[in-house]
Amino acid sequence: MEKSLWDGWVEEALSKLQSLKLLRSLRPIYVSTNEQQLQLLGEEYEVFDEMQQWDRSSVEVSISQTTFHRWLHEIPSSGDEIVYRDGVVNDEAGKSSRQFKRLLLFSGNDYLGLSSHPTIGKAAAKAALEHGMGPRGSALICGYTNYHRLLESCLADLKKKEDCLLCPTGFAANMAVMVALGNIASLLRAGEKPLKDEKVAIFSDAFNHASIIDGIRLAERTKNVEVFVYRHCDMSHLNSLLSSCTMKKKVVVTDSLFSMDGDFAPMIELVKLRKKYGFLLVLDDAHGTFVCGKNGGGVAEAFNCERDVDICVGTLSKAAGCNGGFIACSERWKQFIQSRGRSFIFSTATTIPIAAAAHAAVIVAKKETWRRTAIWNRVRDFQALTGIPISSPIISVIVGSEEKALQASRHLLKSGFHVTAIRPPTVPSNSCRLRITLCAAHTTDDLKKLTTALSGCINFGEIGSDSSNVYAKL
Repeated sequence: MEKSLWDGWVEEALSKLQSLKLLRSLRPIYVSTNEQQLQLLGEEYEVFDEMQQWDRSSVEVSISQTTFHRWLHEIPSSGDEIVYRDGVVNDEAGKSSRQFKRLLLFSGNDYLGLSSHPTIGKAAAKAALEHGMGPRGSALICGYTNYHRLLESCLADLKKKEDCLLCPTGFAANMAVMVALGNIASLLRAGEKPLKDEKVAIFSDAFNHASIIDGIRLAERTKNVEVFVYRHCDMSHLNSLLSSCTMKKKVVVTDSLFSMDGDFAPMIELVKLRKKYGFLLVLDDAHGTFVCGKNGGGVAEAFNCERDVDICVGTLSKAAGCNGGFIACSERWKQFIQSRGRSFIFSTATTIPIAAAAHAAVIVAKKETWRRTAIWNRVRDFQALTGIPISSPIISVIVGSEEKALQASRHLLKSGFHVTAIRPPTVPSNSCRLRITLCAAHTTDDLKKLTTALSGCINFGEIGSDSSNVYAKL
């Protein structure tokens, strides 16, 4: 593969870190008593070829009557409706009640329903029994083990990258990448302060996730980066910004599947612009990983452009049904981010049971292909039942004002559905919405019941569509 300008810059930055004795290394602690057993884990995991009864627990939830009434009347709660071991709920008056409200969950991010998978639970339990939580410390000190390395290798293979770096959360992963990018400029500048041409130009989609925005803001405070925000998925605007920017070190960062709007980044156009301008392409594939692509490799796999994505950030707390985040990238980028990404450096590493569970989830998600088939069937079901053109399992029904969104959410709550109203600051004013998410554990019958309830507060006949945003009149 031809060496890019960015390859040269990151190598130069690594050399500078080496000369300053600031290059950080991972030193895996070996905790498994049986190395062969650990290597064969993937072959031993039990998988299934269709939905099982326990899959439903990922979409069927219960709340106490106290919680139900607080939600219904918008009474603030600190989550103090305590459930005791015998299932008795302590209500506000100090009395006990055994009454629960059962809801069908249409607001989570457990897209494949893996949070209730017994194979994943067993992997976590086995690791906990053998090793407890594992060494507690940052990955650079003592928190990184052979379990973490096994998970990183698995994720690197999934994303078709040389290597991978685990982070405590997806939020921390994006923060680490953005801050590390700012450090490129500070290390390579000739003087005390970087000249304009020595800075890094970061081009960010207007609807990017908060973790990207916060990471950019933190990098911006060092005065080593300049930020350009382009209109959402507007490649003409991005092209205009890129063509007028004289800075050499260009980065484009975007969500792959946008969490609030449910639309995809224009990957084909982004790849064309990358070839034209030679920028570093950073993709946050939090909502696409395990959901999109034949093997669950994500949005880049679905669009057949994995080689064109330089750094891919992902999460293990959505479709994997576990917890944590990761950065799939080249070996040199991993070494640089682990040396300069503060949210990685100063965070305690993921516990061994979670790493073991996540590893099992990667294997299960890849092998149980019926789950990806099922969730995309539910996308088609929703479109057929409502006539609304949607493109992903994330459905954004925009109703306008905050009160209208709350009114629609309350109607669905009374009907037995857990669908929350999304309000500022998560979304702009007057674009409050119902965010509906589909899951492989949902059935066609579930969708029929949901759309019937939706029709009681939304007139499908008056709905317009702008991209994947659905604008509704109540």
